[in-house]
Amino acid sequence: MNYEDFLQSAISVVRVASSMSKTVQKRFRQETGTLSKMDTSPVTVADFAVQALILSELDDGTFKFIAEETSAQLKENSDLLKDVTDTVNSALPGRPQLSENQICGAIDLGSYGGGDSLLTWVLDPVDGTKGFMRMQQYCIALGLLDRGKVVLGVLGCPNLPFDATRTGCVFYAKRGSGAFCVPVDGTHAPRQIKVSPTEDVSDCRFMESVESAHSSFEQSAKIASILGVKEPPLRMDSQCKYGALARGDGQIYMRFPRAGYEENIWDHAAGSVVIEEAGGTVTDGIGHPLDFGLGRKMKNQRGIVATNGVFHEAVISAVKEVL
Repeated sequence: MNYEDFLQSAISVVRVASSMSKTVQKRFRQETGTLSKMDTSPVTVADFAVQALILSELDDGTFKFIAEETSAQLKENSDLLKDVTDTVNSALPGRPQLSENQICGAIDLGSYGGGDSLLTWVLDPVDGTKGFMRMQQYCIALGLLDRGKVVLGVLGCPNLPFDATRTGCVFYAKRGSGAFCVPVDGTHAPRQIKVSPTEDVSDCRFMESVESAHSSFEQSAKIASILGVKEPPLRMDSQCKYGALARGDGQIYMRFPRAGYEENIWDHAAGSVVIEEAGGTVTDGIGHPLDFGLGRKMKNQRGIVATNGVFHEAVISAVKEVL
């Protein structure tokens, strides 16, 4: 199957959603519409608006959708629901206005359970919500599964520099076609990206989450010590780390959540194909490929490890020693 049309649709809608989310972020400190989800992580109008916009735009009856949010809490807050509806409609000028019921319906398209061979979009509408709230890095992460395999991925990173003069990147990759980066605003032609060619692991820089609750800093530090890594870690929220590693900003990404935690597929699907198409390697902590074909959760073991591929086995060996 040729996924090029799907990829172009994904790039287009992620660009629109990235610009919309950036507008919301700029006024976030004045917002009153903030909720706490059942898992205590914050959720904002941007999470709901991005999911509603992207799923409504991609829904043509061809696809299923797995996405993070549901409309249940949104329906309990009429002011926030109106804000989300107005935000989405403002981002789609000249289009028929979506009603509040249509917004909720679009959000709930993402409740599909997955685990089969159907074409399924996987979306994290605002990956790195705390980074969003701090006015720092966050990512809109959209991937497409075919028979449980990630065949394309798009990462909208509105606050990540594209170059010295432009801020806002869209990373994208289609299986077998390489990885690319383009500014959110479309002011530069796409450029192909490659992982860092660094061969000496001691010269590398590793990346990890900003939030210590998301990954064990202690374990990462021990692994870095075994490898002889001298540089301090580069900490960044969200799948922006995947895009940054894919273009060579770092060479190793490690994530070690608490024992028993099952990864959500939307946290890694899009980013993993971007790194792999840039020449890197992504596995779980013991070197097994990531499995996105089991439903909304992943069953991989001992975290996530991504590298430029040159010394992936050495990193996995260190991970096994520590964990």
